[in-house]
Amino acid sequence: MFRPQAIGVFPGAAGFFLLPEVVGHQALITKLLRGEPPETWPEAWRFFRAALSGAPEETVLSLLPDAPEGRFNRFVLRPEAEAFRAALAAADDEMRLLLQAAAWRLGFPVEPPPYEGADGEIRAFLLATHAYAAIASGDWAKALSFLYDAAESVRALSPIFAARLYAERAALLQSLAVQPVPVHAAAPPPQGGTEAGAFDASVIRSATDVQSPVEGYRTALKLLDRTAFDEMRGEIWLQLGTALQAEAGGQKSALLEAVRCYHEALKWLKRDRHPEAYALAHMNLAVAYLSMPMHEARHSLRAALAVQSLREALRHFTKETHPDLWASATINLANAIQHVKSSHLEDNLWEAVSLYEEVLSLPEVRDDPLRRARVLANQGNALAHLGAFSRAVPRLEEAKRLFAAHGDAEAAQAVSAVLAEIDRRRKEVQR
Repeated sequence: MFRPQAIGVFPGAAGFFLLPEVVGHQALITKLLRGEPPETWPEAWRFFRAALSGAPEETVLSLLPDAPEGRFNRFVLRPEAEAFRAALAAADDEMRLLLQAAAWRLGFPVEPPPYEGADGEIRAFLLATHAYAAIASGDWAKALSFLYDAAESVRALSPIFAARLYAERAALLQSLAVQPVPVHAAAPPPQGGTEAGAFDASVIRSATDVQSPVEGYRTALKLLDRTAFDEMRGEIWLQLGTALQAEAGGQKSALLEAVRCYHEALKWLKRDRHPEAYALAHMNLAVAYLSMPMHEARHSLRAALAVQSLREALRHFTKETHPDLWASATINLANAIQHVKSSHLEDNLWEAVSLYEEVLSLPEVRDDPLRRARVLANQGNALAHLGAFSRAVPRLEEAKRLFAAHGDAEAAQAVSAVLAEIDRRRKEVQR
C-alpha cells in the first residue's frame, strides 16, 4: 500500500477507501488530498470515481481491482465476516490496522487497534477511531483529546481530513458546553427571554483549554480555503454561526458575527441541493436577528429580515415532515411579524394569533405544559394588542396557571403583569 492515502478526505464510503498503486500515483494523490479529482482517472481507480459520483454500490463493487486494497474496499461496502477474512489475509501491517479500525466503525466485535508507531493519515484514522470509541463509552475528555491529536497529526499532510476532525471536535465541544442561547430557539416567553438548554460542562473542562468550538470551526474553514468542498464549507459556516450564537449571551457584536456566518453559509448551501441545512441556516439567521436588542432603531428592519428568513425556512420545514422545527420557526415567525413596521399591523397581529393556534394543535405542544404555556402567553399578548380581551384573558390565565404549576414563577409573574394591564384598560373603557 502506497502512502499517503486519501482516507478521511471525502464523505461516505469514499472516506474509507484505499487506492492501489498506479503509474503517477503521487501526483494524483496530491490532488485528491486537496479534494480535487484528477482529470483522467487510472483504470484501477475507476471505482473511486464511481463512488464520488454517487454510483450504485453494485457498480462500485464491480469496478474494484483484484488487489489487497480492493479486498479492503469490498469489506467497507459489504462488511461481512467472509469479506473481513479475505481482506485480512491480503493486508500488510499498516492495512491491517486500518482494517481493524474500519471493522470497529462498521460494528464488528473487535477492539480499536493501537495507534502507537503509526504516522500521518493512518495515525489520524486510528486516533479518530479511538475518539469514537471514547464517545460511545461517554468519556468526553478522552474523545476530545483523541480528535485533537488526530487533527494535528494530519494537518500538514491532509488538510481536508484535518478540517473534518477539527469540525467534529468543535461540534462535540459545542454539544457538551452550556448553551445560553439555543439553536432553533423556541418563542421567547412574554418577558422577552429565550429558552435555554444546558449540559454539564464540568466533564470536559480538562480538555476545553486546547481549543474552543469557535476556534475549531475557524481552523477547519482555514484548511478548507481554496478547496472544492463547498457543501462542507457551508455546513461549517453554519456550525460556526450556531457556536457564536450559543456563546453570545445577548451581546450584539457576537450575534452580528453569527449573522455574517449564516450569510456565508447560504453562499454555499442551496435550497435544491441542501434543503435541510439551507432551511436551518435561514431559521438560525432569523433567531439571531430576533435576539438583538428590541429598543434599537434597526429592530423593525431586523424583524422584517427575520420574517423573510423564517418564511424561507418554512418552505422546507413542514408540520408533517419536521414538526418540532416547524413549530419553532412558526412561533418565531408569529413573534417577528408583530415587530415589523407596517400599515397592516392589525393584519399582522391576526396572522400571529392564527400561527400560534396552529402550533397549539401539535401533540408535542399540547403534551408539554411549559411549551404550551409559552405559546398561550404569546398568543394572549397578541390578542391583547388587538383589544380582543375576552379571548386574550382565558389564554393568559391558563398560561399563568401552567407556569406556576411547573415552577416558572418569573414567567407567571410576567403574565400576571399583562393581565393587570388588561384589567386597567378595561376599567378605563368603563369610566
